[in-house]
Amino acid sequence: MRRAPFLALLLLLAGCAGDGGAAARPVPVADGPGRLVLAVEHVGGFTTPEALAARLPLVAVYADGRVVAPGAQIEVYPPPALPSLQQWQLDADGLQAAVDRAVAAGVTADDDLGSPPLADVPATRFTLVTDQGTSVREVAALVELPKDAGLTAEQRAARGELLDLLGVLGAPETLGATGPGPYPAGSVAAVVAPWTPPAEPELVQPDLPWPGPALPGEPLPGGLGLSCVTARGAEAEAVLAAAAGATTLTPWVAGDGGRWTLTLRPLLPHETGCADLGGD
Repeated sequence: MRRAPFLALLLLLAGCAGDGGAAARPVPVADGPGRLVLAVEHVGGFTTPEALAARLPLVAVYADGRVVAPGAQIEVYPPPALPSLQQWQLDADGLQAAVDRAVAAGVTADDDLGSPPLADVPATRFTLVTDQGTSVREVAALVELPKDAGLTAEQRAARGELLDLLGVLGAPETLGATGPGPYPAGSVAAVVAPWTPPAEPELVQPDLPWPGPALPGEPLPGGLGLSCVTARGAEAEAVLAAAAGATTLTPWVAGDGGRWTLTLRPLLPHETGCADLGGD
């Protein structure tokens, strides 16, 4: 990570702050490697409570230049227990370019983007964190917008800018990023529900002993019967190793003999545990 360009840029901005009242250029807050700078995620929509709770961002960009996003998912049922995650690396210029693109695309704006009447479709939330504060922009039906959504030309154009931004962030190489490589998860959360056998007998999976924290853990908000535990350190390593041969339908057997269905979710650099998971 080249920190000198960041310092030079901050000094330049400080020197120009009083020049004719020109607006300062937003810059990342580089106060730690796990500091989130830019994230795009889906919120809401019609899916299972487990999927909502364990949903991963579409992309997350960090102050040390890391970019984390879901990788290609194998098309098989039941799918693997662990979602595929990839990581890229931006230099200081690429990180600033990502911030500039987000500002230019309207993440910090507040113009009307319209509200298509699609209750089952998730909204797309953009979060940008710079030295000027945190901006959050949520767009209904950004990705799955129908042609007859009743939007004005201006609203469609503004949405197009945000959709283009998502495309750029989804291909970090366009910003000069190197990679990708596997994301090295250091902690894993497990969304826990009672195990029930699948309706199709051929989908029944072999039991696996659970090597992580005691199940079922702490209840998740919402009253949907879900709970959550977080494995860290050696427990996380054991969970990742065991999950490499598991699927989403695997019955995990706790120390007391209870059988549970687990939705595993590697934690990202800015997350510390179950409280950081989604669900909205």
